[in-house]
Amino acid sequence: MRRHIGAMHLSGLVLLCTCVVPPAWVTGAAYATPSGDPTADLPAFALLAVPALVLVLHVAVQIPAGLLSAWLGRGPWGRYAVSVAVAAALTLLLFRAETGMWLDALARTALGLGAYAWVLGRAGRGDRVPA
Repeated sequence: MRRHIGAMHLSGLVLLCTCVVPPAWVTGAAYATPSGDPTADLPAFALLAVPALVLVLHVAVQIPAGLLSAWLGRGPWGRYAVSVAVAAALTLLLFRAETGMWLDALARTALGLGAYAWVLGRAGRGDRVPA
């Protein structure tokens, strides 16, 4: 169980690091209103939207996909394939109306799930994985 928790934390950290470059829809929304509009507080929105996106993707997509891949997948590549397939289905449910947002979220979560599969693969070979 400790290796799953460590893998989940690492996948969340990788997901957070992918958001150093914010999603295109957030930057587009930040500059969509005219600068003279007094209600244009969208840069603050962008600061809150990215961590909220990371939290939702991590809890609703990465953790269930990682756990299912550990249960159903065999080997690191099998785990990664299962986790990306589950993540594709879950992100499709979250972003069903917008294909660009779905692909962006899937690409970001797939990188974190690669870290998850790597940690579980190292633990499966008998290597010592730090907790």
